[in-house]
Amino acid sequence: MENPTNSIGPAVGRDYEAPAQTRIGHVHLQVTDLDRALGFYCGVLGFQLMLRIGPQAAFISAGGYHHHIGLNTWNSLGGPPARKHGAGLYHTAILYTTRAELAGALKQLIAADYPITGAADHGVSEAICLDDPNGNGVELYWDRPREEWPMTPDGQVQMYTHPLDLNALLAEAV
Repeated sequence: MENPTNSIGPAVGRDYEAPAQTRIGHVHLQVTDLDRALGFYCGVLGFQLMLRIGPQAAFISAGGYHHHIGLNTWNSLGGPPARKHGAGLYHTAILYTTRAELAGALKQLIAADYPITGAADHGVSEAICLDDPNGNGVELYWDRPREEWPMTPDGQVQMYTHPLDLNALLAEAV
């Protein structure tokens, strides 16, 4: 079907909206070393291995879901890390249910001496940023309840980027 604008961009007069309950189901990452990737996602972040297909692919999850993250070396075995400039995946965002759960993840990163590249309070959420062993961006975050989101006078979400107090966050770790 041809885009009504004759280019890749927003369609004019679109009639379709994604259903409100639509979610991103999983992410599948190309990695250069499957064991190293599993060491990070399972060993540091605590995901569970659901299925491994030899040295080429693995599927991992939280809570027994079939998979939240797929990892494979099909086109990337031994290759360079992910690019930081140019088109591609900026980061995978992993949503925690509560601030205390995010604090627990931060505590685990510190215990593993895993480098953090940033931390921010976005008003609607709080986030910790890092790179996986393949250079893929990873954001660990929790969303504040909607009633706490900052809003403009005309009702739009007003996100921002302020420093996140990591010590205050760690104080909530269980």
